[in-house]
Amino acid sequence: MEVSGRVKMIGEPQQVSASFRKREIVVTTEEQYPQHILVEFTQDKCDLLNGFQIGEPVRVSINLRGREWTNPQGETRYFNSIQGWRIDRPSQQAPQGQPAYGAPQGYGQPQGGYNQAPQQAYGQPQGGFNQAPQQAYGQPQQGGFNQAPQNNFNQNPGGFPPAPDFGNNEEPDDLPF
Repeated sequence: MEVSGRVKMIGEPQQVSASFRKREIVVTTEEQYPQHILVEFTQDKCDLLNGFQIGEPVRVSINLRGREWTNPQGETRYFNSIQGWRIDRPSQQAPQGQPAYGAPQGYGQPQGGYNQAPQQAYGQPQGGFNQAPQQAYGQPQQGGFNQAPQNNFNQNPGGFPPAPDFGNNEEPDDLPF
């Protein structure tokens, strides 16, 4: 997994025990609602943070860790941590149609213009621009080998059927989501 954004804080190395040290960094994501993500680097990975400064764009490779702990009263508690194992500067030149850093295209970010289908949705196979999927979810495979795919969207250029008009006469919603 990856977290991308700008460095908000880089902590000093902490010697937690005689044989364990850690260093923390906070990465602020660049999206509509920015998140401040605390990532721990441990042991020899602490030194990876030496070349970075506050405000610099970064991409951090992470692992999510979880553990179980039972206190002396017999109550079980669960804890999560985000552990970094690589950090780098995103390339200055991103591939065309991709952000320099941030979420993958089609995952949490609107793509394209008005009335255009996204070029690629998260977890979907890559295809050409504005092409309908080769097979609808839950549909049996149609045609044989090397045959053109069937378009299940009634030749709508956006790839999706138009939304029905329910005659909603209420005031427009002003919530930001």
